[in-house]
Amino acid sequence: MISWLDVDSPFPDVSKALAEPAGLLAAGADLSPQRLLEAYRRGIFPWFSEGQPILWWSTDPRMVLYTDRFIISDSLKKTLRKIERSRHTDRRWEIRFDSAFRDVMRACAGPRRDDAGTWISKDIVDGYCGLHRAGYAHSAEVWLEGKLVGGAYGVSIGQMFYGESMFARVTDASKVALAYLVHFLRRHGVQMIDCQQETPHLASLGAIPIPRNDFINHLRVAIEAPQIGFWHPLDLFPPA
Repeated sequence: MISWLDVDSPFPDVSKALAEPAGLLAAGADLSPQRLLEAYRRGIFPWFSEGQPILWWSTDPRMVLYTDRFIISDSLKKTLRKIERSRHTDRRWEIRFDSAFRDVMRACAGPRRDDAGTWISKDIVDGYCGLHRAGYAHSAEVWLEGKLVGGAYGVSIGQMFYGESMFARVTDASKVALAYLVHFLRRHGVQMIDCQQETPHLASLGAIPIPRNDFINHLRVAIEAPQIGFWHPLDLFPPA
Protein backbone atom coordinates (compact mmCIF):
# COMPACT_ATOMS: atom_id res chain seq x y z
CA MET A 1 0.00 0.00 0.00
CA ILE A 2 1.38 3.42 -0.94
CA SER A 3 0.84 6.69 0.91
CA TRP A 4 -1.67 9.25 -0.37
CA LEU A 5 -0.22 12.73 0.07
CA ASP A 6 -2.14 15.90 0.81
CA VAL A 7 -0.57 19.24 -0.07
CA ASP A 8 1.13 19.46 3.34
CA SER A 9 1.98 15.76 3.78
CA PRO A 10 5.66 14.81 4.06
CA PHE A 11 7.06 12.12 1.80
CA PRO A 12 7.48 8.67 3.30
CA ASP A 13 11.00 7.27 3.53
CA VAL A 14 12.21 5.85 0.22
CA SER A 15 12.62 2.45 1.86
CA LYS A 16 8.81 2.22 1.75
CA ALA A 17 8.75 2.13 -2.06
CA LEU A 18 7.01 -0.91 -3.55
CA ALA A 19 8.80 -3.80 -5.18
CA GLU A 20 5.96 -3.99 -7.74
CA PRO A 21 5.46 -1.69 -9.51
CA ALA A 22 9.14 -1.21 -8.77
CA GLY A 23 9.88 2.02 -6.97
CA LEU A 24 6.36 3.42 -6.55
CA LEU A 25 6.34 5.33 -3.27
CA ALA A 26 3.35 7.67 -3.01
CA ALA A 27 0.56 9.48 -4.86
CA GLY A 28 -1.05 12.89 -4.63
CA ALA A 29 0.22 16.29 -3.42
CA ASP A 30 1.15 18.86 -6.09
CA LEU A 31 3.92 19.92 -8.47
CA SER A 32 4.85 23.19 -6.80
CA PRO A 33 8.57 24.13 -6.84
CA GLN A 34 8.72 23.51 -3.10
CA ARG A 35 7.27 19.99 -3.43
CA LEU A 36 9.51 19.13 -6.38
CA LEU A 37 12.63 20.32 -4.55
CA GLU A 38 11.67 18.30 -1.47
CA ALA A 39 11.26 15.23 -3.68
CA TYR A 40 14.59 15.57 -5.46
CA ARG A 41 16.46 16.23 -2.23
CA ARG A 42 15.13 12.87 -1.00
CA GLY A 43 15.82 10.90 -4.18
CA ILE A 44 12.18 10.91 -5.32
CA PHE A 45 10.79 11.94 -8.70
CA PRO A 46 7.30 12.31 -10.25
CA TRP A 47 6.27 10.12 -13.18
CA PHE A 48 2.67 9.60 -14.28
CA SER A 49 0.50 9.65 -17.38
CA GLU A 50 -2.24 12.10 -18.31
CA GLY A 51 -5.39 11.35 -16.29
CA GLN A 52 -3.51 9.63 -13.43
CA PRO A 53 -2.91 11.17 -10.02
CA ILE A 54 0.61 12.46 -9.42
CA LEU A 55 2.76 9.38 -8.74
CA TRP A 56 6.09 9.59 -6.88
CA TRP A 57 8.90 7.06 -7.38
CA SER A 58 12.26 6.06 -5.94
CA THR A 59 13.71 3.19 -7.95
CA ASP A 60 16.15 0.57 -6.71
CA PRO A 61 18.58 0.14 -8.33
CA ARG A 62 18.99 3.70 -9.56
CA MET A 63 20.40 4.44 -13.01
CA VAL A 64 23.13 7.08 -12.85
CA LEU A 65 25.74 8.56 -15.15
CA TYR A 66 29.07 9.45 -13.60
CA THR A 67 30.28 12.54 -15.43
CA ASP A 68 33.78 11.12 -15.88
CA ARG A 69 32.38 7.97 -17.53
CA PHE A 70 30.24 9.56 -20.24
CA ILE A 71 30.84 7.66 -23.48
CA ILE A 72 31.48 9.74 -26.60
CA SER A 73 31.62 7.55 -29.70
CA ASP A 74 34.02 8.35 -32.54
CA SER A 75 31.14 9.51 -34.73
CA LEU A 76 29.75 11.76 -31.99
CA LYS A 77 33.21 13.21 -31.36
CA LYS A 78 33.46 14.08 -35.06
CA THR A 79 30.08 15.82 -34.88
CA LEU A 80 31.08 17.70 -31.74
CA ARG A 81 34.27 18.97 -33.36
CA LYS A 82 32.28 20.20 -36.36
CA ILE A 83 29.82 22.01 -34.09
CA GLU A 84 32.62 23.46 -31.98
CA ARG A 85 34.27 24.93 -35.09
CA SER A 86 30.95 26.38 -36.24
CA ARG A 87 30.30 28.00 -32.85
CA HIS A 88 33.47 30.06 -33.32
CA THR A 89 33.25 30.72 -37.06
CA ASP A 90 30.04 30.80 -39.11
CA ARG A 91 27.75 30.22 -36.08
CA ARG A 92 25.40 27.97 -38.06
CA TRP A 93 25.47 25.81 -34.93
CA GLU A 94 24.97 27.26 -31.46
CA ILE A 95 24.90 25.71 -28.02
CA ARG A 96 22.87 27.61 -25.46
CA PHE A 97 21.80 27.00 -21.89
CA ASP A 98 18.43 28.17 -20.55
CA SER A 99 17.39 30.30 -23.54
CA ALA A 100 14.27 28.24 -24.32
CA PHE A 101 13.52 26.05 -21.32
CA ARG A 102 9.78 25.68 -21.90
CA ASP A 103 10.33 24.95 -25.60
CA VAL A 104 12.78 22.18 -24.71
CA MET A 105 10.22 20.63 -22.38
CA ARG A 106 7.49 20.83 -25.01
CA ALA A 107 9.80 19.21 -27.56
CA CYS A 108 10.62 16.42 -25.11
CA ALA A 109 6.88 15.88 -24.71
CA GLY A 110 6.40 15.33 -28.43
CA PRO A 111 5.68 11.90 -29.94
CA ARG A 112 8.59 9.53 -30.52
CA ARG A 113 9.08 6.76 -33.01
CA ASP A 114 9.12 4.11 -30.29
CA ASP A 115 6.26 5.54 -28.19
CA ALA A 116 3.53 7.96 -29.22
CA GLY A 117 2.64 8.76 -25.60
CA THR A 118 4.29 11.11 -23.13
CA TRP A 119 4.43 11.60 -19.38
CA ILE A 120 5.38 15.27 -19.78
CA SER A 121 1.94 16.79 -19.35
CA LYS A 122 1.06 20.49 -19.18
CA ASP A 123 1.11 20.23 -15.38
CA ILE A 124 4.62 18.77 -15.50
CA VAL A 125 5.76 21.54 -17.87
CA ASP A 126 4.29 24.23 -15.63
CA GLY A 127 5.81 22.67 -12.50
CA TYR A 128 9.32 22.46 -13.90
CA CYS A 129 9.09 25.92 -15.43
CA GLY A 130 8.45 27.09 -11.88
CA LEU A 131 11.66 25.34 -10.83
CA HIS A 132 13.44 26.98 -13.76
CA ARG A 133 12.31 30.45 -12.68
CA ALA A 134 13.58 29.65 -9.18
CA GLY A 135 17.01 28.73 -10.60
CA TYR A 136 16.84 24.96 -10.05
CA ALA A 137 15.93 23.60 -13.50
CA HIS A 138 18.06 24.09 -16.60
CA SER A 139 18.15 23.24 -20.28
CA ALA A 140 21.00 22.56 -22.70
CA GLU A 141 20.01 23.44 -26.25
CA VAL A 142 21.34 22.79 -29.76
CA TRP A 143 20.45 25.40 -32.38
CA LEU A 144 21.01 25.06 -36.14
CA GLU A 145 20.57 28.18 -38.29
CA GLY A 146 18.42 29.77 -35.60
CA LYS A 147 16.16 26.75 -35.02
CA LEU A 148 16.03 24.60 -31.89
CA VAL A 149 16.97 21.07 -33.05
CA GLY A 150 17.91 19.27 -29.85
CA GLY A 151 18.09 19.60 -26.13
CA ALA A 152 18.01 18.15 -22.64
CA TYR A 153 16.72 19.41 -19.31
CA GLY A 154 16.92 18.54 -15.65
CA VAL A 155 17.11 19.72 -12.06
CA SER A 156 20.24 21.04 -10.34
CA ILE A 157 20.67 21.12 -6.56
CA GLY A 158 24.15 21.88 -5.24
CA GLN A 159 26.50 19.46 -7.00
CA MET A 160 23.73 17.01 -7.92
CA PHE A 161 22.03 17.00 -11.32
CA TYR A 162 18.85 15.05 -12.06
CA GLY A 163 18.39 14.40 -15.77
CA GLU A 164 14.80 14.37 -16.97
CA SER A 165 14.48 14.08 -20.75
CA MET A 166 16.12 14.79 -24.12
CA PHE A 167 14.96 15.29 -27.68
CA ALA A 168 16.48 15.50 -31.16
CA ARG A 169 15.16 16.85 -34.45
CA VAL A 170 18.42 16.16 -36.30
CA THR A 171 20.76 13.20 -35.87
CA ASP A 172 22.59 13.08 -32.52
CA ALA A 173 21.34 16.51 -31.39
CA SER A 174 20.22 15.16 -28.01
CA LYS A 175 23.64 13.56 -27.48
CA VAL A 176 25.32 16.83 -28.42
CA ALA A 177 23.24 18.68 -25.82
CA LEU A 178 24.10 16.04 -23.24
CA ALA A 179 27.82 16.20 -24.08
CA TYR A 180 27.95 19.94 -23.44
CA LEU A 181 25.86 19.55 -20.30
CA VAL A 182 28.06 16.76 -18.91
CA HIS A 183 31.22 18.76 -19.64
CA PHE A 184 29.81 21.83 -17.89
CA LEU A 185 28.67 19.86 -14.86
CA ARG A 186 31.97 18.03 -14.52
CA ARG A 187 33.87 21.33 -14.59
CA HIS A 188 31.62 22.52 -11.75
CA GLY A 189 32.29 19.53 -9.53
CA VAL A 190 29.19 17.46 -10.33
CA GLN A 191 30.16 13.80 -10.22
CA MET A 192 26.80 12.13 -10.81
CA ILE A 193 23.75 12.66 -13.01
CA ASP A 194 20.59 10.87 -11.92
CA CYS A 195 19.00 9.02 -14.85
CA GLN A 196 16.24 7.43 -12.75
CA GLN A 197 15.41 4.29 -14.73
CA GLU A 198 17.52 1.78 -16.62
CA THR A 199 17.34 1.78 -20.43
CA PRO A 200 19.66 0.42 -23.15
CA HIS A 201 20.05 3.94 -24.57
CA LEU A 202 21.30 5.33 -21.27
CA ALA A 203 23.61 2.34 -20.83
CA SER A 204 25.12 3.05 -24.27
CA LEU A 205 26.09 6.51 -23.00
CA GLY A 206 27.85 5.09 -19.94
CA ALA A 207 25.08 5.09 -17.33
CA ILE A 208 25.01 2.23 -14.84
CA PRO A 209 22.58 1.01 -12.15
CA ILE A 210 23.67 1.41 -8.53
CA PRO A 211 21.92 0.48 -5.26
CA ARG A 212 19.45 3.11 -4.10
CA ASN A 213 21.25 3.42 -0.75
CA ASP A 214 24.49 4.37 -2.55
CA PHE A 215 22.58 6.93 -4.60
CA ILE A 216 20.91 8.44 -1.52
CA ASN A 217 24.22 8.60 0.37
CA HIS A 218 25.83 10.46 -2.53
CA LEU A 219 23.04 12.98 -3.03
CA ARG A 220 22.83 13.81 0.70
CA VAL A 221 26.35 15.21 0.47
CA ALA A 222 26.10 16.66 -3.05
CA ILE A 223 22.97 18.74 -2.43
CA GLU A 224 24.69 20.60 0.43
CA ALA A 225 27.19 22.20 -1.98
CA PRO A 226 26.57 25.78 -3.18
CA GLN A 227 24.33 26.20 -6.21
CA ILE A 228 25.99 26.63 -9.59
CA GLY A 229 25.45 30.30 -10.29
CA PHE A 230 26.22 30.96 -13.94
CA TRP A 231 25.08 28.53 -16.63
CA HIS A 232 26.96 28.94 -19.90
CA PRO A 233 28.26 26.24 -22.27
CA LEU A 234 32.02 25.67 -22.20
CA ASP A 235 34.31 24.72 -25.08
CA LEU A 236 34.66 20.95 -25.33
CA PHE A 237 38.10 20.95 -26.94
CA PRO A 238 41.19 23.09 -26.31
CA PRO A 239 41.80 25.77 -28.97
CA ALA A 240 43.96 24.57 -31.85
